Amino acid sequence: MGEWQNWIGRTERRTDRADAALAARWLATFDRAAPADGAMPQGFHWCLCTPDAPTSTLGADGHPLRDDSPDSFLPPVPLPRRMWAASKVEFVAPIMLGAAVERRSSVATITEKQGASGALVFVEVAHETLSDGEVAVREVQSVVYRAAAAAGSPLVPPPLGEGAFHPGPWTAHRTLTPDEPLLFRYSALTFNSHRIHYDLPYAAEGEGYRGLVVHGPLTATLLLDLAQAELGDNALKSFAFRGLSPAICGEALHLVMRGEERALELAAFAADGRQVMAASATT
Repeated sequence: MGEWQNWIGRTERRTDRADAALAARWLATFDRAAPADGAMPQGFHWCLCTPDAPTSTLGADGHPLRDDSPDSFLPPVPLPRRMWAASKVEFVAPIMLGAAVERRSSVATITEKQGASGALVFVEVAHETLSDGEVAVREVQSVVYRAAAAAGSPLVPPPLGEGAFHPGPWTAHRTLTPDEPLLFRYSALTFNSHRIHYDLPYAAEGEGYRGLVVHGPLTATLLLDLAQAELGDNALKSFAFRGLSPAICGEALHLVMRGEERALELAAFAADGRQVMAASATT
């Protein structure tokens, strides 16, 4: 797939505003009070400068159709399944309520690999988010494209086993069950129409999932919320996460954190101990 190298270095620019209505919806989604100083919590940037492709240009999965036109930002990888696999985030400054926001993005790398399920293509996108002209967030996002599940394959992840998650080694622990309203609200906030998050027949029959899939950045935001509760507002300097297994709507999610300020470890686990997400952070 060497032809994808032509997409390396392509850029995209989007603008937005951290307006009061959007902020109120984000805060309501996460049961957060409005910040007294106007500094929005970390993770809010994922709801800004969102894709705005017309409905008529969406594919069967709800994502924009892929093409090889000069205006196409991401490469038209023919593998049908697409997921946000990981991110490395640097928090430079808070995004202030009412700020004019700009996101500058560029395709950094495109890598083909062979996994247990077949061919994989990883696309790394570098984002720089500015708040009133000053850099607020830098991020490298990894998107993975995968082949369709083979006919007759068992749904993933496996059904919950007999094991149980034990929070003993962790210093902070919160349990939350992501439900359909939470997934709906986060899809609306991020203008994400990927059907695995709201269309159960499609999630199962089209992509082979055992239930509705919790968004990766939603799980990451819940981990950031745990860090905020333990460390205070906008306390993190860096945050990196990697999805390990799908989190399923309606099933308990254990959010945990431990470590020192310079080397924090965070994670999300299913009720039976299956790890959903691994993360790290510094203050």
